Amino acid sequence: MPPVFPDIWRLRLTVSMETLPVFEEVFERHAEAVTMFMEDRSGISDGECDWFLEGFSRTPPDRTAIVSAMAALAAANGIDAPPLEIEMLPNVDWVLENLRDFPPISAGRFFVHGSHWEGKPPVGSIGIEIDAGTAFGSGEHATTRGCLLALDALAKKQRRRAVLDLGSGSGILGIAAAKCWATMVVCTDIDPSAVKVLAGNAANNGVGRFVTAVVSDGYRNPVVGRGKPYDLIFSNILARPLCRFAPDLAAHLAPGGLAILSGLLERQERMVMANHERQGLTLKNRIVIDGWATLVIGR
Repeated sequence: MPPVFPDIWRLRLTVSMETLPVFEEVFERHAEAVTMFMEDRSGISDGECDWFLEGFSRTPPDRTAIVSAMAALAAANGIDAPPLEIEMLPNVDWVLENLRDFPPISAGRFFVHGSHWEGKPPVGSIGIEIDAGTAFGSGEHATTRGCLLALDALAKKQRRRAVLDLGSGSGILGIAAAKCWATMVVCTDIDPSAVKVLAGNAANNGVGRFVTAVVSDGYRNPVVGRGKPYDLIFSNILARPLCRFAPDLAAHLAPGGLAILSGLLERQERMVMANHERQGLTLKNRIVIDGWATLVIGR
């Protein structure tokens, strides 16, 4: 009997870069995971692009509610709502499908590869083996690469003794920090299945004793509070949640601490920074890869 995998529904919109944040807000309320990517129609990196916004859910989406919310926000912003596509994805092992398309990735000294890869990391690199499982995050996305590059630069300068990885997904960033400094790292995700995956990944990478993996909606889990103040906080999520969590981030960050923020488009930097500047945090560094920004901020 063939294996049966969880049903997954995909929501999809084709939008412009300018309208992307508007509809991202709707998807955040109606999907368990949200992602976005672009397709260059001109053949040059700065040419005309289509942006695709996708949401994934393990329960059937309420089309009427989603369309209504999209129409309301579109009207408030003086734009048209694009057609909404909803489809149930084929019942296949998406982990295996993703791994087949997941080549090893270098980001600074970090070398991230899937558990299916049979080679050896380059001499002098910090190898991270990832089994994505049902968690999102293979390290291929520009935001994860930006975070790893930012971490690599920080690791060469100063040790960080208490680390929080908020919205860890498969745990790449938390594992990378634990490997750099052999220090305690609290990793969180809103999805219990993701937390199981990241805990397994930490163990497989030899840093299980340093990583505490917990389910948490933002900073709400008491374990997160007990670990503060943090010398370093990763928050690779999306622009609007980054803005919403700015006061919590400031409250959990140690004096002299730094935070690495990502999951935002370059055009969303001003909005994200404005919310964190109100908390007394300033920009220390920025990395932009393929239109996605990674921000290093601190007091």
